[in-house]
Amino acid sequence: MLTVEQVAALNKANLDVFFGLTEKTFEGVEKLTQLNLAAGKAALNESAAHAQALLNVKDVQQFVALQSEALQPVGEKVSSYSRHVYDITAGTQAEFTKAVEAQLADAHKAVLNMVDAAAKNAPVGSESAVALFKTAVSASNNAYESVQKVVKQATQAAEANLQAVAQNAVNTTKATTARKR
Repeated sequence: MLTVEQVAALNKANLDVFFGLTEKTFEGVEKLTQLNLAAGKAALNESAAHAQALLNVKDVQQFVALQSEALQPVGEKVSSYSRHVYDITAGTQAEFTKAVEAQLADAHKAVLNMVDAAAKNAPVGSESAVALFKTAVSASNNAYESVQKVVKQATQAAEANLQAVAQNAVNTTKATTARKR
């Protein structure tokens, strides 16, 4: 049976985790907002410079060359922006994962402690039931760890694929721009 102090400590720990995760969420949103503001400002400045350059165009060849120059870095910029967004979201997700893993580890310890306490007070002959329950708890913990490993592997594969797609987009943009010249 939990005491009042244990319940209070548990509630405090849960609130600390909640507010910690809330802070991490706001940090991630803040980083995304800063990234979007910087990207918007850069796009506005580049558009203004490009429009100014278009006003000075003298012939069709100069116009085509100017347009080609403007298109060339687009793939790289999109790729860079995507990488930044991915890094921010992955960092925030990692903080959440770390917190959840810590909470689950604490919960696992608490369940095992509760089972041990119950086993000490259990009637004679219930040892096999206690052992079965401990085995079930360990099996569920092992299953969770296996799922966690699969998720990490899938995340790593997705990250590698994202990088490959981004690099392919950059290469395609460069090749297309080079052909137009």
